[in-house]
Amino acid sequence: MASDIEIARAAKKKPIQEIATRIGVAPADLIPYGHDKAKIAAHHLDGLAHKPAGKLILVTAINPTPAGEGKTTTSIGLADAMNRIGAGTLLCLREPSLGPCFGMKGGATGGGLAQIVPMEDINLHFTGDFHAITSAHNLLAALVDNHIHWGAEPKLDAVRTSWRRVMDMNDRSLRQIVSGLGGPGNGSPSETGFDITVASEVMAILCLARDAADLEARLARIIVGYTREKEPVTAADIKATGAMMALLRDAMLPNLVQTLENNPCLVHGGPFANIAHGCNSVMATRAALKMADYVVTEAGFGADLGAEKFLNIKCRQAGLAPDAVVLVATIRALKMHGGLAKDDLGRASYEALEKGLANLARHIENLRSFGLPVIVAINRFTTDTEGEVNALQAYCEKLSVPVALCTHWAEGGKGAEALARGVVALIDKGEAAFKTLYPDEMPLLEKIETVARSIYRAGRVETTRAVRNQLAAWEKAGFGHLPVCMAKTQYSFSTDPALLGAPEGHVVRLREVRLSAGAGFVVAICGDIMTMPGLPRRPAAEHIHLNDRGQIEGLN
Repeated sequence: MASDIEIARAAKKKPIQEIATRIGVAPADLIPYGHDKAKIAAHHLDGLAHKPAGKLILVTAINPTPAGEGKTTTSIGLADAMNRIGAGTLLCLREPSLGPCFGMKGGATGGGLAQIVPMEDINLHFTGDFHAITSAHNLLAALVDNHIHWGAEPKLDAVRTSWRRVMDMNDRSLRQIVSGLGGPGNGSPSETGFDITVASEVMAILCLARDAADLEARLARIIVGYTREKEPVTAADIKATGAMMALLRDAMLPNLVQTLENNPCLVHGGPFANIAHGCNSVMATRAALKMADYVVTEAGFGADLGAEKFLNIKCRQAGLAPDAVVLVATIRALKMHGGLAKDDLGRASYEALEKGLANLARHIENLRSFGLPVIVAINRFTTDTEGEVNALQAYCEKLSVPVALCTHWAEGGKGAEALARGVVALIDKGEAAFKTLYPDEMPLLEKIETVARSIYRAGRVETTRAVRNQLAAWEKAGFGHLPVCMAKTQYSFSTDPALLGAPEGHVVRLREVRLSAGAGFVVAICGDIMTMPGLPRRPAAEHIHLNDRGQIEGLN
């Protein structure tokens, strides 16, 4: 079979105006970016308010392994399959970050015959949203430094300035830096650093805002530092909000593309799930629900991260309630969770599969605790034996959870029709009774402990007195009602990426907390997780190049 990029390049795309008409968007309501991608104009989004909402389907997965689970591919395959069976469906995905595209994970547009296109554009610069977010974030950083340089009111204390810079690339050498060297004309020397753009609070704000007015209000609430009297200083205080909005004017609008089967897809926003909240934009999801009978969306990494944050943060803030959850699993990944080495995954191992099934069961139990019905999607690989497939299906039946075998990577939407019918049947039962994991009034540390205990099955949370004091201070300042955004490794329920399967009784080490007042959550940084990732020993960038026809090769 051809590579993903070869398949995407050969796609028979339809004009984006034709795709738009299927979801009720007229050509005059589009802002085209070439022939195959466009933004949906604000006036069209505003006109959707009176329309009834469709059904919301969340796609999540077991904890990822190097063997792969194919969550995005399954989301695309499911959307194509639902449209094939006559269930009008709109797909909502996140935008890929350049960091993993050139690092280890690769692109995020699906694979095989379940992809969104134009693949190269979406994975690289797309419509410029990430660049706009990066620019708005760093404009605020420049205004903060300038505010300090000129001694403007309110007087920011240079040593209590918390606003770092961002860039959309993995660069470990920028995690901690000293800026302002070279004399008074270059500012005041201070220790600072860079995060990756997908961890920016501006990214989180854009993805959680309901509309332009909400976006502006959230940007205004960003806390950039404190005075010597420990009073917070916001973006509004240094008069940054208007200029930031100017940079984000187009970035706030959802992007429309299509699948290989010419079905519509909104791609907008891209916070990571291991260091941010891992969901596409609220504006895109809410608009999609008014333009289709069903909406398929995904949450990043495993359900312990992306789904937990989708439900506790995004749904809480946006007033959303999923009607069903699809939990993606592969036999290969489950065998890795059962202790089998990556090089041995091609052979049958019922012992490893049986041990690894505990990871699947844990995620099912967690998702059901939110009051949501679950269906398991087995993303089948050619190396899976009939015996292994039967064992996995029997295990799901034992847990009374429906299961569907999927071959969308090789067959496109046709290979996910069983999953599509299962999802529709599950929704038709009307069993969803969504509830969040914790109430707003619960103290911040208790919220962190609740996630660690209920979702991760941790024995306890360890932290420092400084962290406890900081959380107490934020509660006293009126931020105690905010949800928590857990930043930890995606590979394990614990904070140890090597601890696979379904560990219990482990210790979650909370080393730092950050207040995202504009986004509306408190980030809890656990273990060794970094908000600026590094490149692997052999980054994907080494294999990406232009061929003699000027086409991109090596982007997967």
